[in-house]
Amino acid sequence: MASSEDFDLIVIGCGPAGEKAGAQAAYFGKRVAVIEGAEHVGGSCINTGTVPSKTLRESALYFSGLKQRGLYGIDYSLKENLTVHDFMHHEREVVEMERQRVLKNLALHHIELVRGRASFEDAHIVSVSGANGIRRLRGEVILVSTGSRPHRPAEIAFDDVRVFDSDTFLRMDRIPHSLAVIGGGVIGCEYASIFVALGVEVTLVDGRGRLLPFLDAEISERLRVRLAALGMQFWFNERPVKVQTTASGVHLVMKSGKTLETESVLFAAGRRAAVGGLSLEKAGLGVNEHGYISVDENYRTAVPNIYAAGDVIGFPALASTSMEQGRVAVCHAFGFKYKQRVASMLPMGVYTIPEISAAGETEESCKEKMIDFCVGRALYANNARGHIIGDTAGMLKLIFARADKKLLGVSIIGESATELIHIGMMVLDHNETIDEFIEQVFNYPTLSETYKYAAYEGLGNLAGHKVREG
Repeated sequence: MASSEDFDLIVIGCGPAGEKAGAQAAYFGKRVAVIEGAEHVGGSCINTGTVPSKTLRESALYFSGLKQRGLYGIDYSLKENLTVHDFMHHEREVVEMERQRVLKNLALHHIELVRGRASFEDAHIVSVSGANGIRRLRGEVILVSTGSRPHRPAEIAFDDVRVFDSDTFLRMDRIPHSLAVIGGGVIGCEYASIFVALGVEVTLVDGRGRLLPFLDAEISERLRVRLAALGMQFWFNERPVKVQTTASGVHLVMKSGKTLETESVLFAAGRRAAVGGLSLEKAGLGVNEHGYISVDENYRTAVPNIYAAGDVIGFPALASTSMEQGRVAVCHAFGFKYKQRVASMLPMGVYTIPEISAAGETEESCKEKMIDFCVGRALYANNARGHIIGDTAGMLKLIFARADKKLLGVSIIGESATELIHIGMMVLDHNETIDEFIEQVFNYPTLSETYKYAAYEGLGNLAGHKVREG
């Protein structure tokens, strides 16, 4: 009979990758322990990142009346006495619901949740330091899914009162009148758009020349224009070299010599694998030059029985992909004839205001790969549902091959972009042409119709003239 401390699978970190990996292995009858060192399960996805920020986005849209302005021309203003606690009420409810969902899922699969800080003793033994002392667990297979932490530059004094990172930002006690966001990546753009929607004076500072450079440049520019219309200021090709807290806020000095006075600062300039205290070296592991754990296509590390998944391995660092990585990792580790790979076509969702989603190629990637492509666009301004919901600035963009009309990529900016993207993904995944959108019948009025009319425009562009939409 096996010792109570022996497990088929030990999972270190109960975020999206760890939870789903543990459940997958337990579903096939494996004995699983999941170690969590934080107070709550769910990782940054549930507690500080994905779920809180997306819930906060909906609260911002509600409290600011931003959608209603477009519909009824009414200018809402926030209550002067609105506190962060009031503002975050819905966020607290959603986060607690998700924490309970994770705990129920672990219990349903008879997974043992071990509370404490994990540390490798060797490639199979993990010691866990918790409230009741130290436990030594042995695992046939070990999955590292400890996530990531915000990068805190050594020269910046984070006091979590005026100067925050993305993990501490939502703990602020009041909504500031002005905010500087350092970093024009996903996290920076999401929070910057949320707070500018609330009427906060936001300045976004980024060392690059444009927002979200992995996106189609036209979509990125459309986002900048929309945020500028809400009052956001942009300082591109700049980075702070000196940050001083003052009696009234924060004084930032840029590399160029420009200065910025603001009430609060959010540093959202990158993340690193959260592996501090794990003693990876005792298991024969380390991190790569980018600060993440390296894995192969099966999420196996250089040590055969140790796998890693989620943010701890780096890009794309999305909750959706992390879940699938965890499942694929344990299926490979135990030889389950189930999930053999993560889908090759992955959606990118950016929950800015307006939201953005994309899959497949962009104009820029096609040019780099020397793919002969054509483009079709459909504007929400020409869509009945777009007018009904008050979003007339959105756009859906199709990239397709000039030779055979095969769909290559989809980019969307506007309401429901992260939902709409899945229609395009199915066509991409099945290697179909843009004719598929024209042949299908879409409910009317819906934003989904934009696929049909983007395809019509694409055919017109392909033929060198406009095709009358049927």
